Amino acid sequence: MEHGEITIDAIKMTQPIGDFYVGVMNHSDLCQISFVDMRRIETELDNYIGIQRKLSPTRVADIGKFVNTIDAAFPTSIVLSVEGECASFDEKSKLLTLTSVAKKKGRREIAFIDIAKVLDGQHRIEGLRSFEEKVFQVPVTIVVDADIADQAYMFATVNLAQTKVNRSLVFDLLDYSKSRSPQKTCHNIAVALNRSAESPFKGMIKRLGSATPGVTGETITQAAFVMSLMPTITSDEVTDRDRLLRGKKLAPPNDDERRKMPFRHLFVGEKDSAIAKNVSEYFHAIDSLWHDDWISRDKGNILPRTNGFRAFMRFLPDLYLHLRESSSAESFKRGKFREILALVDIQPGGFNTDEFLPGTSGETQLLDQIRSNTEIGLK
Repeated sequence: MEHGEITIDAIKMTQPIGDFYVGVMNHSDLCQISFVDMRRIETELDNYIGIQRKLSPTRVADIGKFVNTIDAAFPTSIVLSVEGECASFDEKSKLLTLTSVAKKKGRREIAFIDIAKVLDGQHRIEGLRSFEEKVFQVPVTIVVDADIADQAYMFATVNLAQTKVNRSLVFDLLDYSKSRSPQKTCHNIAVALNRSAESPFKGMIKRLGSATPGVTGETITQAAFVMSLMPTITSDEVTDRDRLLRGKKLAPPNDDERRKMPFRHLFVGEKDSAIAKNVSEYFHAIDSLWHDDWISRDKGNILPRTNGFRAFMRFLPDLYLHLRESSSAESFKRGKFREILALVDIQPGGFNTDEFLPGTSGETQLLDQIRSNTEIGLK
């Protein structure tokens, strides 16, 4: 894998949706670190609010000619999405470093050429590959750890005022964003639980992967929350969304689907509030059993962070199905969840990186202990 990093001058900009970074990048660096995943664009992303449109060879050729003219200019930002592992911002020096991520135990690889996903500006980037001189600096806007819903919303917002984009397409995108879909359901649940004063997640979820000004204690990215909840309601979010957009109903889950996606019947029945209630009550039970760990933001405490959250989210489907064996209830109160979780033999202060390694290996280790202690979900 090709490793590397680049550092650019940047400023952090705060808007209602969250924080992102605005800077200047040399065209050569931009072309090297950015990518457009055409397979996902033509399937998932085009179907899910059209974050990108198919690449037009004619338009790329035209831009390739344009960039070599004497008065070539790209005054507006190219918008990129970068994962949190790849981005580091120094507040004092105002420098943003983008770096590849080597594959290690419990950590996936991100190549230098795959650091930045293009949200807007793919034709300009492809055209810049034909630039014949040495320097063409380009304004860039970089969002960190944005989930698919926020990426799509920003795409529509950025392009609404641009005449180069068909306005009907943009209004379609905004209309699509109001449509029911697995992505939107999970997104809405994350936002609702983060806002509710009675939620165990109040103020814990980061909208764009970076801290919200004036808010402390955000330890879980919205993307992590959404991607952890999604498998409980769908095995194919793209097809589900497409069917719903076409005005078709989703079929009730069969027994096998209920086992694999325990909240599927609630999603199909448009009972999103019941899904949210189960998640909320479940984590209220976790909070009541390990309260000090849940509210602690000490370094090395994994319970309120991604690893701990994901481990317990992976156990939730098994526990929910276990409770459903003796009840027809669609949602359960925290006491029911607590009865089972109380069997987990982890003492206060035990959710630390000495006991559970950083990365997915520690997450799996924690999940294995939860299953072993409760004897639920064992294969």
